[in-house]
Amino acid sequence: MLFAKHATDGEKIMLRDSQLVVEFESGGKVQRAQFQREWVRVEPRMDDQSLIEVYGQGRSISVGRFIRPELRPVLAREIRQALRGA
Repeated sequence: MLFAKHATDGEKIMLRDSQLVVEFESGGKVQRAQFQREWVRVEPRMDDQSLIEVYGQGRSISVGRFIRPELRPVLAREIRQALRGA
């Protein structure tokens, strides 16, 4: 198995008006998901240190690949606070 990290690999999580936009780039491929702010659910996949799953309107995307596992709950909390407008 070959694994290479590219300079452009990363995640972007943006709140634009009523939309939460998540972009994940790996190896030059970009995966993008948009969710209506009021319908978004943010949860860990398995436990507190697993990837964070963002759900909404029948779609989901995982985030948190590029931060240390122990910081993922903090990221999930920050996303939830931003969605609430706090």
